Amino acid sequence: MIEQVAVTGSTNADILERAREGAPEGLWIRADRQDGGRGRLGRSWDSPTGNFYGSTLVKLRAGDPPAHTLSLVAAIATADALRHFAPKADLLIKWPNDLLLGEDKLAGILLERQGDNIVVGIGVNLAYAPQLSDRVAAALSAAGPAPTPQIFCEVLARQFEAALARWRGAGTHYQSGLAATIALWLKQAHPVGAAIATSGPDGTKISGTFAGLTPDAMLNLRLPDGETVVIHSGDIELQRGQSDAAGD
Repeated sequence: MIEQVAVTGSTNADILERAREGAPEGLWIRADRQDGGRGRLGRSWDSPTGNFYGSTLVKLRAGDPPAHTLSLVAAIATADALRHFAPKADLLIKWPNDLLLGEDKLAGILLERQGDNIVVGIGVNLAYAPQLSDRVAAALSAAGPAPTPQIFCEVLARQFEAALARWRGAGTHYQSGLAATIALWLKQAHPVGAAIATSGPDGTKISGTFAGLTPDAMLNLRLPDGETVVIHSGDIELQRGQSDAAGD
């Protein structure tokens, strides 16, 4: 079910409220505009009319994979929906939850949890590329005619349902479902061996190469000395034009 509202503070907040009221899994709320949208790490999310702002509800079940891995589900579903409208677009998933068009940010994902209710919020620049303080944004319209937010939501909801079923293993043990999800995510993400950098807990920049994901979808970062460290959270920066030939 897709509910549409003209203006709201945050579709994630709306879904959380509906979850407290007993809303079912699969509910989507889409807003024409948000005046209190937010991204990861407390960032605000610019919300001009014409772009997509929507959230859906997942209710965790016994045997489901770890909740944080739903970010992979959302990224895959969003990429699939975008390719439905722009099959030749240069799309790339960037860990943990951004989608890029070329080198620029096209979409973002924010997960929030309340008990067994997981809200998955997705924002996509369909028509307009907002001005961001920390990075360059892109719009799907740069790759061809962009769909309306409502039509995009209808396709995204179908893709998310399919990706969620895959994540759950379609009735099998969650490890096989999560492994299949990770494998599909890796096919659409920055390649193994790509040069990346992230910031440590103290703000120190750590550079290395992408060495894949752990079985629970954390990022493996291979350092210049050959050691591999696991990154549990934080933004990464792709170092374009650099790679580790041994990881290709």
